Amino acid sequence: MSAPPDTHPWHVVAATLADAGCDVVVGLPSDEPGLMDAAHTTPGLRVLGVRDQRAGACAAIGHSAVSGRPAVLAVNSGPSFANALTGLLEASSLGAPVVVVTTRVPALGIGRGGFQHTDQAAMARPLTKWDFLVEDPRQLTWALRRAVHLAVNGAPGVVLVEIADEVLRAPAPERRPAPPIRRLRFAADAEEVRRAARLLTGARLPVVVAGGGCKSAGAGAAVRRLAELLAAPLFTTAAGRGLVDEEHSLACGLVGLYTTPPADGLLIDADVVLAIGSRLEETARMGWNGLEDKTLVHVDVDPAVFHTAVEPEVALLGDAAVVAGQLADAVVAEAPAMTADGAARRAEVTAVRAAMRAHQTPADGPELTVTAALRLLQESVTREATLVQENGLHDMWGYHYPVVSVGDGARVITPGEQTMVGFGLPAAVGAALADPARRTVLVCGDGAFEMGLAALPTAAELNLGLTVLVLDNRGYGWPRFVRAEERAPDTLTRFTTPAHTDAAVHALGGLTAHCTTATELVAALEAAAKAHAEGRTTVITVPVRDDDVPVGVRRVFDTASPAGATA
Repeated sequence: MSAPPDTHPWHVVAATLADAGCDVVVGLPSDEPGLMDAAHTTPGLRVLGVRDQRAGACAAIGHSAVSGRPAVLAVNSGPSFANALTGLLEASSLGAPVVVVTTRVPALGIGRGGFQHTDQAAMARPLTKWDFLVEDPRQLTWALRRAVHLAVNGAPGVVLVEIADEVLRAPAPERRPAPPIRRLRFAADAEEVRRAARLLTGARLPVVVAGGGCKSAGAGAAVRRLAELLAAPLFTTAAGRGLVDEEHSLACGLVGLYTTPPADGLLIDADVVLAIGSRLEETARMGWNGLEDKTLVHVDVDPAVFHTAVEPEVALLGDAAVVAGQLADAVVAEAPAMTADGAARRAEVTAVRAAMRAHQTPADGPELTVTAALRLLQESVTREATLVQENGLHDMWGYHYPVVSVGDGARVITPGEQTMVGFGLPAAVGAALADPARRTVLVCGDGAFEMGLAALPTAAELNLGLTVLVLDNRGYGWPRFVRAEERAPDTLTRFTTPAHTDAAVHALGGLTAHCTTATELVAALEAAAKAHAEGRTTVITVPVRDDDVPVGVRRVFDTASPAGATA
């Protein structure tokens, strides 16, 4: 006879995760009632059922990014676990706090052909901060609470807890209610902070770069104050976007591949760079000539980040919000609030922002370019919406300020340095579930949308009312662009069969529209707003040209604009 549901080990698992601060369990139902079933009856937990474990991992990322809380991914040993790894690769790259809970086959089957046995820890170890196999019921609550602690503290990331089959068939351990796991905050060494402040106040042109670690620390106000005291241009990485309002007078958009000229000149001319909560991955460094020769002040919560991409002059170990506050106080002590140099820098940033807007505001015309489509999308959903992006060729226009400008109340969700295709739609599902009242919009290419299509039924079941803008080049734009640069054949990058996505959207009660003019797109966006209120997904497809290439890509690849290309 099976145990009553409130005394089964899975109930203890679900209740422990809820106590620790998790609020969602994502996954597919297992053969026998498992974690998802227990979570369904546990106060404080929601269950997000998906059709694909890969999509489930991305949905967990999206939910965590909006809720600010760790998400749980429930899988099982074998293909279920292996299928989730691509999404977990992205979660690891992003530093998303995801707690993976999986089963382990009976011990007697290990080494003897046990059904669906796989060495899960070995497969996931390059992606996880910690993994642990629970082999005794007395380890269960300890392991789960430690997992949540490690997922959110230090550099947030993926943790793995395997639960042996024998534990799940034993009497449930006693569970005692416990307080939520708290994010630990700590300050940097005071003398090193003063040394960094002297470098920054003595700089000719200091530049601040804020990464995704600032968002998880809630460092927006502290970073903004620091930039204002320094009169420094303020950039973010893709993961850090939404930390500050991009209409702030010092905000210059994104760094690296996504920098909009002429803001790249500020990065090149900078003599001291303050990087906060960023590992300065390759995408953030692309097109930034001379970064290695600049004086770097690097702030991070993880000591392993330092000396990885660029060697810092000063490394400040601590919470992004706390250290930014320390630096601001030290800057006040070192220099007056405004100097002639600071006023000149502010004037230069103002001129740069004006030039960015002049160059990148789409001109009205009969043809619907990517930049024009993105402007109309943002006018419809506002600057405070949740924006989910892929990393395809054309949708990278959306990473460029001022083509898209986000407020500090917006939620921006992007893939990390792995940029898996098909990330966007399941991530949007998780994000929308975390805040259903907020508009959640996805910008992606046609190939990425088709690859993420398994998440669409979940959006329909939950009445999430997503708005999806598909930039359709009938294939894979990035490989096509690179092949064109190398004068290589691009036949394999082109789709030759009609898309089936409209039929799938209609079958699930959603709306579709194909727009080639601004008038058509405005009408489609009005219909999408009504559909959102009804909990129905709208997919709007806009055909795009191969030469409508984002300005950052052209800059990094040193490609001259083809005749007629979008400026």
